[in-house]
Amino acid sequence: MDKKSKKCPHAFFERGSWYHRTKTLKEDYSVVYGKAGGFQSDEEAEKDYEKHIREFNQNLCSRLSTQGTDISLKEYLIYWFQSIFSERIVSTTEYLSAYVLYTFLLPSIDEDVKLRLTSADYLDEVLKRASVYCESAGNKSRELLYIAFKDAVSERVIHYNPVHDTKKYPRKKPKICILDKEQLKIFLAAAKQRNWFLEIILALYLGLRKGEIRGLKFRDFNTEERTVHIQRQLAMDMKLQSGGIEVEKYQLVERDPKTGKSNRILRVPTIVMVELEKRRQRIQAQKTQMGDRYQDSDYVCCQKNGLPHGPHSLNKEIKVICENNSLPHITVHGLRHMFATILLERDVSIAKISGMLGHSSVHTTFEYYLEVMDADKKILEFMNKEFTPDTE
Repeated sequence: MDKKSKKCPHAFFERGSWYHRTKTLKEDYSVVYGKAGGFQSDEEAEKDYEKHIREFNQNLCSRLSTQGTDISLKEYLIYWFQSIFSERIVSTTEYLSAYVLYTFLLPSIDEDVKLRLTSADYLDEVLKRASVYCESAGNKSRELLYIAFKDAVSERVIHYNPVHDTKKYPRKKPKICILDKEQLKIFLAAAKQRNWFLEIILALYLGLRKGEIRGLKFRDFNTEERTVHIQRQLAMDMKLQSGGIEVEKYQLVERDPKTGKSNRILRVPTIVMVELEKRRQRIQAQKTQMGDRYQDSDYVCCQKNGLPHGPHSLNKEIKVICENNSLPHITVHGLRHMFATILLERDVSIAKISGMLGHSSVHTTFEYYLEVMDADKKILEFMNKEFTPDTE
């Protein structure tokens, strides 16, 4: 794994010296990635990176100003995605967006269409072709095109964003699987007998996202105030191969929460505090047993050697519990939905629930849970803070 500099974001250490990534613009406006090394310090590598990027952008601006009228829509989208869009998004978003671009959009665009001559009518044809791939393809393709053309306007390559005038494709509505009261009791009783009970109730009782659970550290909990500060997530950082959707390498990294409002402090139910202390004691025993082999990052959710679990481990555990007890299949995100649904049925306001979930806006919460308010299947009671699953 590359050693990254904490103060120089583009510098990394390998094979005895410091390096930085490089970008080379090809004739078709695609970008080839490489690296330059041999630097004695991270500051030296960072300084050279800044010089390299200035030269890259100057070359790009020069080519766009002289050849902008001739650049094709396909060429621009490839350039835009690799050189502009991917620079400002996290790797998971990059992967999903790359899938939309290379699987839905580019195969739907004719080779000879020029960017400056692209009309809303033509984009409607493109989106119609793209929409046949799957239920969400039309919506996701239009979203990505809108951002690309918006950036083209900002760069003064074109004067107007034609995506404004295209047909809108409905966003795929989230499907929420809700366990009823009896199913929930069975699920929790079974979960309590396994090693992932704490993670499960963190999702159900606090509405935490999977990445937030995996990023929790013991120091985030205030045992006197009985609160927890959600201030990071553990996420997958992926590096894609140039010009496609193949993952070249990946690693787990700590990131800020999903949105600004996701950084929040929540009150913690008694059962969670009890299970947290059990986990603390279990991890302390593992530290004693492994000694120097234990890699201590203070994670609450970790393997026996202190390293974080894989990104899919918790969902796999939940799947096993559901299958063993003949319950409908749910996920970590499903537990988070159940948390919000239960609060809705207890007449907690949308604004309060939105804050507890860490949604970017109340509108997001409303969109997810509008149908839940009128669902046929209701959970009439919620486990109070002293709830202990029946294991008999």
